Amino acid sequence: MDEGPNIRPAQDGFRWEGVELLAYKEEGSAPFKAITRQVLFQRPELGCELRYFEMQPGGHSTLERHEHVHAVMIFRGRGTCLVGGEVREAGAPDLVFIPPMTWHQFRASAGEPFGFLCMVNAARDKPQLPSADELRQLKEDPAIAAFLDT
Repeated sequence: MDEGPNIRPAQDGFRWEGVELLAYKEEGSAPFKAITRQVLFQRPELGCELRYFEMQPGGHSTLERHEHVHAVMIFRGRGTCLVGGEVREAGAPDLVFIPPMTWHQFRASAGEPFGFLCMVNAARDKPQLPSADELRQLKEDPAIAAFLDT
């Protein structure tokens, strides 16, 4: 991403001038549904990236974990998130911290888009998907099983 100007005006539809609307991930790389990504800040002097993700109603991010942490601010709509062993409803302007090596996933509620700002380290590891055994262990908790099966 080009470092671009210091000021990027907001546009309609939770877009920003000069910020490309990207696919969330490469199709087939991991399970996800109806989600896009925008990299808002990716400047070396920050040491981090600020990104905006948005899911359409019923969409979801990938169930994953990694060594780096996330700082998330729900920016638009309502949804549900899994962080470790906890499933919670979340809506703007709630904050969500995702510790290292913690399973996490965001799901949009039906009826409205669900968007969030996410700050991560500029240098970070690749996401890990759960193995069949790890997924089975997660689903031993009825709340997590219900969340994952929606």
